[in-house]
Amino acid sequence: MMSKVICLCGSTRFTYEMMILQWEFAKQGNVVLGWHVLPDGYADGAHVAEQEGVKETLDEVHKRKIDLADEVFVLNIGGYIGESTRSEIDYAVAHSKPVLYLEAPDDPN
Repeated sequence: MMSKVICLCGSTRFTYEMMILQWEFAKQGNVVLGWHVLPDGYADGAHVAEQEGVKETLDEVHKRKIDLADEVFVLNIGGYIGESTRSEIDYAVAHSKPVLYLEAPDDPN
């Protein structure tokens, strides 16, 4: 079986869906790189990276995951693509990585 390396991108508001998608892609024999999932109660509220002052570091780590990937898959539920995800898509496109979407975007690039 020839596996692909897939990097998931999307808002952390879609973490539940991302975990399911990781499972589904892995069952197909793919290596899946996503964002870090923290257990409930780890921190108060959302945007933990900002609270801990490590957003820029984690953004760079995610770009390294894109570098390792054969393709990028965007979770754009309801068409939503936030600023960080847009930056990741732009990075992937600039580095000739195929970008696939859960939902067809109005403007893919």
